[in-house]
Order: sequence, then structure tokens, then C-alpha cells
Amino acid sequence: MATVSPGLAEDIAKLDGDILVIGAAGKLGPSLVNLACRAVEQAGTGATVYASSRFSTPGSAEEMKAYGAEVVPADVSTDEGLAKLPDAKNVIFLVGAKFGTDGNEHATWATNTYLPGRVMQRFPGARVAALSTGNVYPLTPITSGGAVETDFPGPVGDYAMSCLGRERVMTHFSIAEDTPLSIIRLNYAVEMRYGVLIDIATKIKAGVDVDVTMGYANVIWQGYCNEVIIRSLLHASTPPFLLNLTGRETLSIRETAGKVAAAMGREASVVGTEAETALLSNATKCHELFGEPTVGTDELIAATAAWVE
Repeated sequence: MATVSPGLAEDIAKLDGDILVIGAAGKLGPSLVNLACRAVEQAGTGATVYASSRFSTPGSAEEMKAYGAEVVPADVSTDEGLAKLPDAKNVIFLVGAKFGTDGNEHATWATNTYLPGRVMQRFPGARVAALSTGNVYPLTPITSGGAVETDFPGPVGDYAMSCLGRERVMTHFSIAEDTPLSIIRLNYAVEMRYGVLIDIATKIKAGVDVDVTMGYANVIWQGYCNEVIIRSLLHASTPPFLLNLTGRETLSIRETAGKVAAAMGREASVVGTEAETALLSNATKCHELFGEPTVGTDELIAATAAWVE
């Protein structure tokens, strides 16, 4: 995931100033920081890549340093933490409360809506790339190809609504303070540690049923996600640049479970009946701008099966 494509090297060379990654120790953060460091080195810009996080996981700060990033330990939910951040011209914002908000909705909204606004106020005029989610869209028919960027949002549930809140608040400060912003609606990144494919493979190995009631999904290789998020800085604008980030295919969970099971030499126990709608996004705009992922779904399935076995 640290291979620098010609397109990334070219775009990094066009960026003026240092790069700050906020939320650098999360799921995407470490590999994104690594890729950014490699790209800056290859482009020879001399820019500094800053990695900011609370770094609560032992060894995470050392990992960033090994990549070549300058580490900035900070809890950005506090005034003191925000003040610690360097005045970078390019900011990648990865902080977000994820799924499982039941009983803690107030904290989810604070993290996903209030905090992003404070970060935008902290960096007026900077280029900002903010990670969002395809969950801001409503469910769409499985034959539709998924929601496009111009479709009206229709979030379902507190988590999804708070994510749309993040977009709305960041958009407000983008326009009010003339801060170029790109909003990246991702669903769903996969690699060997997490994602739809690893969930399926883990269930198959454990002999657990794979429920296909929500029977279709989009997935995308995390290495491609990292590249697109970084390159989106050049597309940041006011009003914000919106981009769906996912794969082209609408994957059948039933068929995918069968492929994963076959690759593992096992049988998949599939239960449920597929609904006629699913949470799907159309990423044609993304692939036209940034090209196709170099790792496809079949390769990801094979790699996931081998990893779990």
C-alpha cells in the first residue's frame, strides 16, 4: 500500500506546503501517512508530513516516525490539542466516531459534527480533505448502480445523520472562511485487517452463518483509498468538492461468500433473503479522475482467504 503511482507523485509535486494528517493512528491513517511520506520523498518537494493523534495504541507513534513523519501527539477535542497542531497548508481529516453508536449518541455527534467545525476554524484558508461515508445516502435499488454525488442525502440512523452533519458543518466553514474542502464519501475500504471480505472469511472459517439480508455492497482496496484521499487535496474547492470513493462493482454478498469459501476450501452457510435495496455508491467520477485500482476484487478475495486460512 506504499507504492507511489505516477499520478500521485505528479499531484504531490503540485502541492504547496506541508501535509498534516489528523487522526493518523486510526484504520486508514498509518498506511495513508506511509504513502504520503513515500510520495513526498519521491517528488522531492521537501515537505513535512505531520501525523497527529492521541497515539493511545502502544507503538503507533513509533510506527509513524519510522515512516518518516513528524509526530504530533494531541487530543484535538480540546483547545490545548488544537493549539498544538502545526499550521500546515494541507490538512487531511480522518477523525470520526464509527458504527455502534447506540447509547452513546451524544459523543458520536460531538465527534462527527462539532469537532470537524472546530478543526475548520483552526485552519482557515488551508486545503482540507475530509473523510466522510457513503452512509449519508439513502438505500438504493440493487440494480441502480448506486447513488451519485449529486443525489440528495438520506441518512438512516444517528451515525449516518451525524456524518451528514459533519459535511454540513465543514461546508459552512469552507464557504464562510474561504477554505477549500474536498469531502470523500467512502464505502467500504478493505484490507487484511478489516472490511466486508474479512468479515465474510472469518465467519466461514468459524462455521458461522453469513446473513445476506443486506445482500449487496461496494468495496475498494485501501491502498487506492489512501491515494485518492491525498490527491483530492488538489481538487479541494469552495463550495466543497464531493467524491464517492468505492469500487465499480455491486457485489452480491451471497456470490462473494461462495468465492471466499471456495478459495478457502470450505463451504459457506448462507442465510436470509436479499432485500431489494442496499447502501450503494456510484464511483464513476472517482475512477475517471484518478484511474482504476491496481488491486481488483478477485485479488482481494484470494488474498483475504489466504490470510484467514
